[in-house]
Amino acid sequence: MPARILSALGALAVWAGAYYVLIRPSQLRWGATPDEVTRPLPGDDLVARPSLHATRAITIAAPPEKIWPWIVQIGYHRAGFYGYDLIENLGSKSGIRSAVNIIPKFQHLSVGDKVYMSRIAWFKICDLRPNRILIWCDEATPPQGAFTFALFPLDEGHTRVVVRARIRFHWSDRRAPLDLFTEFGDHVAVPRMLLGMRDRIEGRPATPLAMQALELASWTATLLEFTAALFMVLARRYWWRQPAAALISGAILLFVLYARAPLWIGILLQCPAVLAMRWAWRGPGTGLDFRK
Repeated sequence: MPARILSALGALAVWAGAYYVLIRPSQLRWGATPDEVTRPLPGDDLVARPSLHATRAITIAAPPEKIWPWIVQIGYHRAGFYGYDLIENLGSKSGIRSAVNIIPKFQHLSVGDKVYMSRIAWFKICDLRPNRILIWCDEATPPQGAFTFALFPLDEGHTRVVVRARIRFHWSDRRAPLDLFTEFGDHVAVPRMLLGMRDRIEGRPATPLAMQALELASWTATLLEFTAALFMVLARRYWWRQPAAALISGAILLFVLYARAPLWIGILLQCPAVLAMRWAWRGPGTGLDFRK
């Protein structure tokens, strides 16, 4: 195998290892206490040997009965997901914006009802205990994915909202691309949904679409920079600069996706990413050469 291909694969392997060892564990338990992570929840028995087992949690300054309607109305063609509307609600009959209030017509769910995640994907309601437990699961037998929403009151005015995801991936068939997207995207989407729900319940304004667009643009730019750096590993002659640029842009990608830092930091970090790309491109190698 050519040395350049090995270099590209090596840079990708280092990036994936950093994600798996340094990033993934904390994302799987975002906001949750050790007790919440290990606590058995209804729905744990639905998916055997999950590839992704995550427990996320947040404290909301409201009793369970004030939070429950916001959970019940979640969904595509419904109230949205309180997160990245430009992606999650694109094409929804309810509009691009997630709801900022409780919508009465979406308050009636029963076991067996479908809750759409997109135009073509949905979960069904597997269990529903008002003000306590709501479980989504897929229609496979046995289920390959399940989400449990659990409400635990702390006092009269505060509640812990715990969301547990158990998903089994299928890397050997046509579902692999969706599973890969889920692996990296679930860590972003679920915490953002919880934060968006908390802000609405506690009376904070929803994130403007313009701010969402800037954040998504920051992710896209960094992903493209990382991909281009890997391409340059294969294409340029001065071998060590290109893997270094790939690792720099890859580290920035992980940061902007998972650090949840202020937006301006993610935008500012485009500067070192672009400089690393320029540094790699302007090395002693001249032109593109795939022969070695």
